[in-house]
Amino acid sequence: MAGNAKKTPAKQPVPKKEKAADGGQLTIKDLLRQNKNTIAQSLENTPLTPERLLNVCMTEIRKTPKLRECSQASLLGAVIQSAQLGLEPGSALGHCYLIPFYNKKVGGLECQFMLGYRGMLALARRSGAIVNIDARVVFAADEFDLLYGTETRVIHKPRLNGDRGGVLGVYAVAQLQGGGSQVEYMTVEEIMKVRDSSKAKNDGPWQTHFEEMAKKTVVRRLFKYLPVSIEALTAVGLDERADAGLSQHNEALLRNDDGGVVVDMDTGEIIDGAVSSAADLNKAL
Repeated sequence: MAGNAKKTPAKQPVPKKEKAADGGQLTIKDLLRQNKNTIAQSLENTPLTPERLLNVCMTEIRKTPKLRECSQASLLGAVIQSAQLGLEPGSALGHCYLIPFYNKKVGGLECQFMLGYRGMLALARRSGAIVNIDARVVFAADEFDLLYGTETRVIHKPRLNGDRGGVLGVYAVAQLQGGGSQVEYMTVEEIMKVRDSSKAKNDGPWQTHFEEMAKKTVVRRLFKYLPVSIEALTAVGLDERADAGLSQHNEALLRNDDGGVVVDMDTGEIIDGAVSSAADLNKAL
């Protein structure tokens, strides 16, 4: 019967590789040139310079060869995403990371933006409503006491000499403007559950920077109770999609018909718009 007929699942289109004028695949520098307006706009009001952005991008590709296999649009989109948040990708600062993920829908690798512990602290402090925020790892040999109730109290005296033992848990404390604080604690078992549910559990910062990722995990949970900015919530949302192995669609940040500045590629002169970094970008490329 027609009602019992099996439906053939629709095939997802595989994204086309960007091509250069000669028919070959675009290099990263070619792609940066092609999207110069979007890049220049993303660098407004951030500490990153075009030169630094390019160097960081190329360094991360050399350090993680699988990034070369990712679609160029997703790679550049992830870099632009980090630039818009004012976070530098890579382990040098630990703000965020560029992680290759296999996307089953397109049958290939995509680059994902993954937030780092220090990046979360930087975003939280920018809100202006948080005086200080920090996270600590508790080891078996440490003296630790946590009291919840009408008055939350944390006492943590780490062992200063000798073996501190295994990890027991991680906690984060945020001091709020105007007084008051917020505390969050997670056991090592809870941290491991989060790690094991991540698509990047066997690669990337979970393997190379476990303690930093554990601290980031508890801070991310603490964010739910803090007066953080929209950009911080955006970063957390992207990070959660990366953990779940879901596409962040970073390539959407690249627009061939962007209405930003118009730049003379030979002179670097900005013909339309007021983004000073666009000329610098041309020089860097």
